[in-house]
Amino acid sequence: MKIKNEQLKEFLLDSGLVEKDALEKAILKAEKEKEQLGSVLLKEEIIAETDLRKVYAHILGVPFIDLTRQVVPPTVLQIIPEAIAKKANIVAFDKTGTELKVAMIHPEDLQTIDFIKKKTGLRIVPCLTTQEGIRALLRQYERSLKAEFGDIIQKSSEEVEENKEDLAKVAEDLPVVRIVDTLLKHAILQSASDIHIEPMEQGVLVRYRIDGILHNAMTLPKNVLSGVIARIKVLTNLKLDEHRLPQDGRFKIQSDEYKISFRVSILPVFDGEKVVMRLLDESSKGLTLEKMGMHGAALETIQREIRKPNGMILVTGPTGSGKTTTLYTIVDLLNTPEVNISTVEDPVEYRMQNINQTQVHAKIGMTFAAGLRSLLRQDPDIIMVGEIRDNETLEIAIHAAMTGHLVLSTLHTNSAAGAIPRMLDMGAQPFLVASTTNVIIAQRLVRRLCSDCREPYKLDEKSVATLKQSYNMDAILAILIRLKAVSQTTTWTKIQLYKPKGCGQCNNEGYKGRLGIYEVFGVTEEIEKLIVQTASSDVIEKKAKEEGMLTMIDDGFYKVVQGITAIDEILRVTKE
Repeated sequence: MKIKNEQLKEFLLDSGLVEKDALEKAILKAEKEKEQLGSVLLKEEIIAETDLRKVYAHILGVPFIDLTRQVVPPTVLQIIPEAIAKKANIVAFDKTGTELKVAMIHPEDLQTIDFIKKKTGLRIVPCLTTQEGIRALLRQYERSLKAEFGDIIQKSSEEVEENKEDLAKVAEDLPVVRIVDTLLKHAILQSASDIHIEPMEQGVLVRYRIDGILHNAMTLPKNVLSGVIARIKVLTNLKLDEHRLPQDGRFKIQSDEYKISFRVSILPVFDGEKVVMRLLDESSKGLTLEKMGMHGAALETIQREIRKPNGMILVTGPTGSGKTTTLYTIVDLLNTPEVNISTVEDPVEYRMQNINQTQVHAKIGMTFAAGLRSLLRQDPDIIMVGEIRDNETLEIAIHAAMTGHLVLSTLHTNSAAGAIPRMLDMGAQPFLVASTTNVIIAQRLVRRLCSDCREPYKLDEKSVATLKQSYNMDAILAILIRLKAVSQTTTWTKIQLYKPKGCGQCNNEGYKGRLGIYEVFGVTEEIEKLIVQTASSDVIEKKAKEEGMLTMIDDGFYKVVQGITAIDEILRVTKE
């Protein structure tokens, strides 16, 4: 965007979108790093992209269009071929007579405009939009999964039948390659976290896990299974002729829009081989504790405790509750040139810059305990252990925390307070647990309500009575009043809540994305005394709540009254 920094500064100050001090700092940084001022403002999150693009549009004298929620008729969209749209970041969104409105990131790109004009024979009206707006329209080029498969399934079935003895040849056949590529592409477009390819008696079921919930995506003919499995094995460098033993591997897909790592697990089942692929987005910006859903005293406790030079930080919860993501986020916050950070993981999920990551290999004796013992000879300041599973790993972790290291790890317990008795059951000494544990975080993941279609409603007396059978609703309301999340005179039937509806933006699910609900307590002097006395988790939790800790249920209802999630989600993830 060819707009001078002084010109942009003038408009931003007039608009009041940016504070003068923040703008001056951004200008100095832009000059020092020889970058455009707008790029620095976006990187530093000083201004939203939509607001910045509106200012650009005003300076350039072109209309601004927000396309993130606009559905364009296919006949209009296809006026500019997908390949050109992706390459030039230009999409058609409206046609009236001989006039074609196009959305662009660089509306001053006269060469592209002239090219589209000659190709279409229409008068081009350029409009400025955001990068997300362009991406939203590019996604509309994608045909449905069934439509895209319709013309290749038959060909693939025929070629697999012809070459079923030669798996290497089948894996390279164009129809099989297209099936696998299409499955991967649609999983990425739908922000799936896992792909399940499950052989059944009559077919092959493909399912995507989106926002923690599995959805049926497609059923393939049974005779393409061997070709699909062979193709995935080729991508993952696994043995093509091994069908009786489990195999694990990984591969990566990279484009201008994304960089996804696939962690692959292949398991023999009764009707063939089942594949589960975990999608790990390596191109996504680093999460922050706030974006994950932490707030208030819990956030302050974590920020304070992770700055201590030694001790243990533990994250608890069942499989799939986001524990590893929380650990990675904390490690990312601590990752500075002044410290040596080492990890022992099973498996290594995300690759992190300037961090020494070690993979567990139990078959050759490289267990968590063995890896942790070796790490201590590598002069670490901060150690991350994927999971504490046994007494030996726990003992080494505690001694590492005692001798000046900050240790981060996970435990499988249902609550934060439950981590203490769990460690004592594993053989740890109470006084060592009390003196080395800094903070314990318990968490679950809930789905976010789609902000485009959520519906307001209020609870009736019958619904409140039903909820009271599971939760202490009066105590939760008192906590919400204390947090100033609701007014002091309110009741549950007066609070406006939201429920899912479903729209085009969320694939008619009513939910889009996930966030955590948490309970966090730092080990204070009072808690230390209870640990030394081997108090039960109930007693420890009661004391932590007296000191201000919110339970996961409290935090969940806080996010419900904020309109971020729904009561049904809290019920789903907190059921014992």
